[in-house]
Amino acid sequence: MKPILYAATAVAMLMPLSASAQMLGKEDMAVSAPKMTGQFWAPKPAELTPYVAPNKPHWKLSEILAAHKGQSDWVQPIVRNKDQVADYISMGAGQKTKMKMYPDDRIVFIVWDGSIKVSIDGYAPFTATKGFMVNVPFRHMFTLENVGSTPALRFEVRQNGSEPIYPVSETPDPIKGMTYVRVTEQPGPSKEKDTNPIYVDYMKEFNGTDKPYGGKFVWDDHFTSNILRGKGAPVPKDDGPGGKGHFHIGWTEFWFIMEGHIGMKVEGEKYFVCDPGDVMIAAQGRWHRAGDDPSAPWSTRVPFNPRPPILHNFEATGD
Repeated sequence: MKPILYAATAVAMLMPLSASAQMLGKEDMAVSAPKMTGQFWAPKPAELTPYVAPNKPHWKLSEILAAHKGQSDWVQPIVRNKDQVADYISMGAGQKTKMKMYPDDRIVFIVWDGSIKVSIDGYAPFTATKGFMVNVPFRHMFTLENVGSTPALRFEVRQNGSEPIYPVSETPDPIKGMTYVRVTEQPGPSKEKDTNPIYVDYMKEFNGTDKPYGGKFVWDDHFTSNILRGKGAPVPKDDGPGGKGHFHIGWTEFWFIMEGHIGMKVEGEKYFVCDPGDVMIAAQGRWHRAGDDPSAPWSTRVPFNPRPPILHNFEATGD
């Protein structure tokens, strides 16, 4: 497989280039060492950060699908925080999105059912099926079209406050409190790094294999997503070594479950197990511990974070 090459094109046009599926890229961590030396005082909320709807520790895909039974076109809000938003989105057969782009931030989505033709300005169109992880670079016009005979389902993550821009050939969808005005824009589309794939076919790369992985999907200075795949392992005791896990300062982390069973312990909540397609959320400042539950031979979670590389705060032991 060869990397997809970037080409400068007019943002109002979709001009496919000859390209093939991308491989996962490697990238140096933007830190000088894997851990800090010594011990520190880290600020942690005196009271547990509450979960404000639609956020909750565990979104079960089975319950989401049951709530939308009989519907083909729907949006289920899943994550809302100061940095990122995420939705489950279903498109009926034959439906196609309006052409649009996002001004300064990428969006990513994971297809979980059906077949979606993805057309991104500057890249060859491709059809994404279950398990495709898709990255749309900022300032690239794109459309999504359900080319299957059944509804197509995707989990989509965007930066909070990043609203879409449309070519003048489209009628923008209204946004409360905003008015769309005709403009010209500069500079041009982002030049995506070769280490950030436009898509990863997870089912082809990993599913059914004995291949562990703990690396990146896409990274930039305002978006981090990894693929964390490992063998099932015993569940640590909550009051044992490492039982609390870690916490993050000032932001919320969430994960999409790709494969197997992921066990999760969030401060203030009982240990729970997630299935493929589920989403789990650790509210900012809460201790949390995610692991590959022993009930599955292999499991994979995909975290989404607004910073690279994120700081993990573990409980200090000893002097």
